[in-house]
Amino acid sequence: MRTSIVTIGPVALQGLRAMAMLLLAMCSTQAADLGRAETFFAEPATVERAEGTPPAASVRAKDGRVLGYAFSSLDVSGSVGYAGRPLDIVAAVTPEGIIVGAEIVAHEEPILVIGIPRDALAAYVAGFRGFDVRAGAALKPSDELARGPHAVAGATITSTVIRDAIVRSARSVLRSRSMAPDRAVRLDRETLRRSPWPSLLAEGAVQHRLVSRGEAAKLLATQDSEPEKPFIDLWLALATPPPIGESLLGQRIYESELGKIGPEDDLILIGASGLYSFKGTEWRQTGTFTRIELVQDNRTFRLKPSDHTAVESLHAAGAPELREIAVFRIPQAGGFDSTRPFRLDLDLGAGSVPHGPAVVSLAYRIPERYLIAAAPPAAAGKVATAAAAPASTQTLWQDIWWARRYEIGLLGAMLTVLAAILIFQDTVTAHGVFYYRLRTGYMLLTLIFLGFIANAQLSVVNVLTFIHALLSGFRWELFLLDPLVFMLWSFVALSILFWGRGVFCGWLCPFGTLQELTNQVARRLGIKQIEIPFGLHERLWMIKYVVFLGILAISLRSILAAFQLAEIEPFKTAITMKFLREWPFGLYAGLLLLAGLFVERFYCRYLCPLGAALAIPARMRMFEWLKRYRECGSECHICARRCTVQAIHPLGQINPNECIYCLKCQANYFDQDVCLHLKKRAQRRQPPSQPAPPWNS
Repeated sequence: MRTSIVTIGPVALQGLRAMAMLLLAMCSTQAADLGRAETFFAEPATVERAEGTPPAASVRAKDGRVLGYAFSSLDVSGSVGYAGRPLDIVAAVTPEGIIVGAEIVAHEEPILVIGIPRDALAAYVAGFRGFDVRAGAALKPSDELARGPHAVAGATITSTVIRDAIVRSARSVLRSRSMAPDRAVRLDRETLRRSPWPSLLAEGAVQHRLVSRGEAAKLLATQDSEPEKPFIDLWLALATPPPIGESLLGQRIYESELGKIGPEDDLILIGASGLYSFKGTEWRQTGTFTRIELVQDNRTFRLKPSDHTAVESLHAAGAPELREIAVFRIPQAGGFDSTRPFRLDLDLGAGSVPHGPAVVSLAYRIPERYLIAAAPPAAAGKVATAAAAPASTQTLWQDIWWARRYEIGLLGAMLTVLAAILIFQDTVTAHGVFYYRLRTGYMLLTLIFLGFIANAQLSVVNVLTFIHALLSGFRWELFLLDPLVFMLWSFVALSILFWGRGVFCGWLCPFGTLQELTNQVARRLGIKQIEIPFGLHERLWMIKYVVFLGILAISLRSILAAFQLAEIEPFKTAITMKFLREWPFGLYAGLLLLAGLFVERFYCRYLCPLGAALAIPARMRMFEWLKRYRECGSECHICARRCTVQAIHPLGQINPNECIYCLKCQANYFDQDVCLHLKKRAQRRQPPSQPAPPWNS
């Protein structure tokens, strides 16, 4: 028997992944029990069988009145969570566009691992009762939700994903069950389908305009030595219909953008490569994009920075790599009609043309397959879709950053101080008493503010989420939704390059500081410390690396199983939930702290998968800041014995993979009462003693 091996290229693999997600969405209709929607209504109700496109069940009162429509977000929009796994929410919406109830029935989000109780998530989803899906869904700068519940503290990203899934699904159901009477046709905003780049291009969903350098030079009345080369390769698409927008942007970005606009607003995608930028740089000062504008009939639509989102790359299989891509949110209230032709005008600059700017245009018309003809009056729904409210011009992550501006300011000050300590570490550690007091105060601030107040404890869960985001479609917006965690990871990434992984472990980890502070108290109380032989100690180091690699490997198979295995971290129990958890978790965290009373930072040394994850890229650090004398390890072992995590080899070398950069060895380096080298140097500088006169003998 001959076995044939079929290789799958990256484009085909991406197509298979998209097909699998669609099959999951189409085949999961039976999974959601829409009958539970009966409890969402104030009066007795009956949930009928789900039908139609998208699938939804009519909910009727005893007298036959339609009270609303029950739906599953997974069935309607194929919703996936932040972890890239299916997310299913059963909800019901009235014909007037008001959510009457919602309940999460399936998810594989990491929030239960990083410290969010199940009840908090259930309460957040249930809080959408009364939410009006006919308007935008953004936070106000005053830290008030425009509509709907506040995001779950510590789970802002997951809360946003849930919000987007509910809003998109409810709008699709409502739109399909109603019809605006004053429109001959409407845009198909409900059909779920993924299309590769060649298909979108062939059907006209994506339009293209190539401007050569010779053409640009002619328009600008200039000369170009390479006229055949591209000046700008411009692409344009109406990204509102799911087959276009979701194919080009990916589901997460597409749903996020839909959540920022009203139900009748539109998304325009513009991309380009070549020498010329369609955005330019002037918009940062002027507050508008001066190089591009949309034109429809006699109307001109200016594009604003507040209504656009930069996109890293296109997700459609076979799509080209573009230099810059942006999605623009176009409000329907301004008069834009996406069912009718429009064009994009691009200003190439004034040049020396006497009559003004040189402009090239790219015409666009949505293909007929994305339009739905109006139903006869008798078949039209009883309720017309309400006019869309103006969408918020502020993106969600900006709202969250504004709401947490005081915490951000304090963390920014902490990181600035820490950067100063690290840069001027010689000056700081040369004053021993000042250094020890400064370090103790900083650790207390880390424990109380970052840990117990802000709940900004980094976790290996964050590492897994980042890795899987790189594999499945990275989005800056998702990581910006948690400002403190984003700031911490940004600082940690920079500190790894300059100082190694120890900066986070030694200064910014709340559980690490809790271990060190409790060990200091234990020493003051006279608790005898256990000194582990160095040969055994360096073999125990391997445990945390094995744990991290095991969690990472399992996450490739099941992210939920990996999150459960990540419970080896006591951070959630001790810091986030402050020991208010089931007794086995509390006992485990307590035993680790108890071990830390006898072996300083016991958990950090041998078990922490986050420390192992940071140590691996820390091999790329650029500088060696820690100073040593030739006597270190040969004549003197004081630093090795006093090292917080026993990261100094008996021969004097510092292991950067294990060092937490506490700077205690540097304080010893400058301490003339501790350092053997300084003592010997002081003795050499003393004048030799004079022999006593003979008459005194």
